[in-house]
Amino acid sequence: MNTRSTDNLIFCHDFCYDHLGVCIMILSKTKLSVAVSMLLSFAVQNSHADTQPDTASTTTSPAVETQSTEQVKQLETIVVTGTARSSGISKLDAGFSISTVNQEQIQEVAPQSTADLMKIVPGVFAETSGGVAGLHVGVRGFPQNGGGGFATVQLDGSPIFVPATLDFLEGFSLFRIDDTVERVEVLRGGPSPIFSNGNPGLTVNFIQKKGKDTPEGTAGITLGSEGLYRFDGYYGGKIAEGWYATVGGFYRQSDGIRDTQYPADEGGQLSATLSKRWGDGNDLTFYVRKTHDSNAFFTPAPLLSNNGKLSTYPGFDQRKDTLQGNDLRQLNLEIAPNQTISRDYSDGRTIDLNLFGANLDLNFDEWTLSNRASFLKGTADVRALFTSATPLSLNDYINGRITAVNGSANVVNSAGGSATSGSASFASTGSAITDLSRPVIVAALNSIDKDIESFSNDFRLSRSFADHTVTLGGYFAHYSVDDLWYQGNNVLLSMEPNARRINVTLDNGVQISRDGFVSATTNQVKASYSGSNYAAFLADEWQITPDLRLDAGIRLEHYKADGNRNLTTAGVDLDGNPLTFYNNSSVILNGDKLYSKFSDTKTSWTVGANYFLQPDLSVFARLNSGYRFPSLDDVRNLGEASVVQSIDQYELGLKTINSLYDLALTAFLNEFDGQTYTQQIVDPNTNQQTTINSIAGSRTYGLELEAALRPTDRLELRLNTTWLNGEFKDVVDSSNPAFKNGNEVQRQPSVQVRFTPSYYIPLNFADLSLYGTYSYLGSRYSDINNLQSLPSYQTVDLGAKLDFGQWDLRFTGSNITNELGLTEGNPRVAGSANVNNVVMGRSLFGREYQLALRYRF
Repeated sequence: MNTRSTDNLIFCHDFCYDHLGVCIMILSKTKLSVAVSMLLSFAVQNSHADTQPDTASTTTSPAVETQSTEQVKQLETIVVTGTARSSGISKLDAGFSISTVNQEQIQEVAPQSTADLMKIVPGVFAETSGGVAGLHVGVRGFPQNGGGGFATVQLDGSPIFVPATLDFLEGFSLFRIDDTVERVEVLRGGPSPIFSNGNPGLTVNFIQKKGKDTPEGTAGITLGSEGLYRFDGYYGGKIAEGWYATVGGFYRQSDGIRDTQYPADEGGQLSATLSKRWGDGNDLTFYVRKTHDSNAFFTPAPLLSNNGKLSTYPGFDQRKDTLQGNDLRQLNLEIAPNQTISRDYSDGRTIDLNLFGANLDLNFDEWTLSNRASFLKGTADVRALFTSATPLSLNDYINGRITAVNGSANVVNSAGGSATSGSASFASTGSAITDLSRPVIVAALNSIDKDIESFSNDFRLSRSFADHTVTLGGYFAHYSVDDLWYQGNNVLLSMEPNARRINVTLDNGVQISRDGFVSATTNQVKASYSGSNYAAFLADEWQITPDLRLDAGIRLEHYKADGNRNLTTAGVDLDGNPLTFYNNSSVILNGDKLYSKFSDTKTSWTVGANYFLQPDLSVFARLNSGYRFPSLDDVRNLGEASVVQSIDQYELGLKTINSLYDLALTAFLNEFDGQTYTQQIVDPNTNQQTTINSIAGSRTYGLELEAALRPTDRLELRLNTTWLNGEFKDVVDSSNPAFKNGNEVQRQPSVQVRFTPSYYIPLNFADLSLYGTYSYLGSRYSDINNLQSLPSYQTVDLGAKLDFGQWDLRFTGSNITNELGLTEGNPRVAGSANVNNVVMGRSLFGREYQLALRYRF
C-alpha cells in the first residue's frame, strides 16, 4: 500500500469526537461559502495531525470493520483515465481533477439515465428530464448548443462513438449502465486534450468488470412506482488456466414516470468479455456488447410562471403528464407527392447497437505497450414529438388559419371566396368540438433515422528511465453517419394529458388539417458523411523529487470530413389541390446533391505539476490548450466555412485523502475562441422555423469542491459543489442583436450544491444503511440571448439498504418533495410573448420510488 495513503489511515476515537462539532456546524449551515471554508479549515488543520493509531480505541464490530475496510480501499484508488500509461496512478498523484464512482455509489444514485449519474460529479450539469436518451451535458461553463459536444463517453478507455455529439445524438444516449460496470472515472479538463480522442472537456470512462480466480456474480430485480420491472445479472470467473470470462446484462420495461399509455422504456443489453493474462501485468481482453433499447423522449411542455414562481398548467402536470399517448402512435407522414410513410411514435428514441473491442497491455523490462481498439455499428433513430410555441385557444387558432387562408389569392379563388369561420373535430373519432375555448397546441412529429459506424484505435509505447517515463502514442479514428430526416409534420393537439389530434375545416371548404396534421414536412435531410482523425502524441512524466512530479504532453492531429446531402425544394403543393391547405407549402428532396468537405491540422498541449505538502495532502497546477474540430453536422451545414474552436484552460487544485476525510478543491478558468452558436426561432403564428448562426468566444472561471467527512465509522457526510461565472465575448453577428458580449453562457447554473449524509447501523440479523441527498441548482438562462431565465430549484432524495449475507434489499426515492423545477426552457421560441404567464419548459420528473432485491454469489 502506498505510504502516502496509509500514514493517516486510523485516528483514535477521541480525535474523531473532538471534531464532531465541525460536522454538525457544516450540517447546520446552508450557505456554500460557509461549508467550503469549514471543510478547508478542517483539512488544513488536521493535515499535520498525529497519525499513529491508538490500538486501545479501535475495537469495533465485524460489520463496522468491513465498512472501514471499504473506506481504506477507496484511499488506494488508482485511476487510468487521463494518464499516459495503462497502469495508471493514484488519485493523490494525479495532477488533475478526476472523480471515481464505484458500483455501490451507482446503486445509491439509482440514475434514470446514464447522464443522470453525472449529477454526483462537480463541474458537470446534466439535463436528464428528457428521458433515458436525448440528453444535454454541460461541463465547467463550456458553451454549446445542446447534446454533449464536450463530453466523451468511453468504455475501457475507448470512445463508444468518436463524435461526442451530433444532431439528435450524443454519447450518453448510446450507453446503458448495468452490473457489468465495475467503476466510472470522470475527468474534467486536465490532460484530456492529449489522450484518446482529445476532447478537452469531460471524459467519462466506464470500466468493465473482468473475471477473477474466484467466480462471482449477481442477480437482481428492481420494481418501480412508475411500473418499472428490471432484471439484472452478471457472472464472471476463471474458465481455464490464464483465461477468464464474464457475461452480464439487463432487461427493463417501464410505463414511465410520465404516463405515455404504452411502455415508455423497453429493451435490454447483453455484454461479455474474454481475457488472457500472463506474467506481470500482461493482459489481452476482448469484449462485445449488444444493446437494443427504446425510450420515450420528452420535450418542453407548458407551465405557468408568475414573477419566477412556477406552477402547473391547468389540467396538465408535466412531472407526471405528457402529450404523448395512444392517439399519437401509428401515423402516416406525407413526404412527397402521392407518397407517405408510416411511423410508430411509441418507439421514441431507439438504439440498436453492436459494440466490439479489444485491449492489450504488455510489460517487458522497462517498456510497456498498450492498445485500445473499439468498433461500433448500428442505428440511433428518433420518433418524437417536438413542441415549440405556447398553447392557445382553438378559436384563436382557427382565426389565425382564416387570416392565413384569406391571404392566399390562389386558395381563395379555388374555394370561391374567403373563409369567415371554421369547425373542429377529433381526428380519431370524428366527434365535433363545440367548445372553441379549449386550449390547443401545435407540435412537430419528427422522424430521424441515423445509421452510425465508428472505429477508433489508441496505441501507446512507454519507457521508464531514470526519473522519467516517456510515452509515444498514436490515435486513429474513422466514423460515418447516414441521415434521413423528416421534420415538421406539424399536428394540432388538444392541450391535455395524452393529447388527441384535431381536424379543422373552414366554411369555404378549405381543409386545414389531415388526421390532425396541419403541415407536411417542413425540412428533409438525406445525407451521408464520414470523418477521420489521425493523431500522434508525446508525453513525459518526470518525478523530480519524491514529492514533486511534472508531466507534459503534446498532440498533433489531422482531421478531415466530407460527404454529400440531397438538396430540397420548398413551397411544394403535394397533391396539387389548393383547398388541402395542410400540404400546400411542403419541403421535399429534389434529387440534387451538394458535396462539402473540411480538413485541418491542429496542435494541443498540456503542462502540469503535482506536489505533496504532506503524505496525504497534495496540490497541483495545470495549463492546457486544445481545440474542437467541426462536427459532421457542422460540415454538412456550413461546409468549408466551418470553424475550429480553440480552448485554453488553467487549473489550480488541492487534494487530501485519509480515513477521516477527503477533499478535492479545484479552481479553473477556460477561454474559448471561434465557437459557432445556433439559435432556432419558431414563429408562433406560422410555426416556420429560422436558424441564426453566430460566432463568439467565452470566458468562464469557477470552483469545484468534492469532499467527505467520516467523524465515526458509521457516519459519512459527502458534499460536492460547483460555482462558476461564464460570459460570452467577441460576438460576431449582425442579425441577432440580443446575442451580445456579456451574456451569460446558456444552460449551466452558476451554483450547484449536493449534500449526501449516510449512516450505517449494524443489526443482529443484517446491516442497515440510511442515506439521503439534498440538491440545489441555481438559476440560469435557457438561450444564448439570455431572454428566458430558468429559476433555481432544490430536490431531496432518500434511500435505505438492508444487507443480509449474500442478499441486499434497497429502497430509493427520487424527488420525494415532487419539486417542479425546470432543467430546460424552450430556446426555439425564446423572447416570444407569453400569454397569461404561460411558458414552455421541461421539468424534473415527479416523485418516484424503487425497490431492488439483489443476490450476490
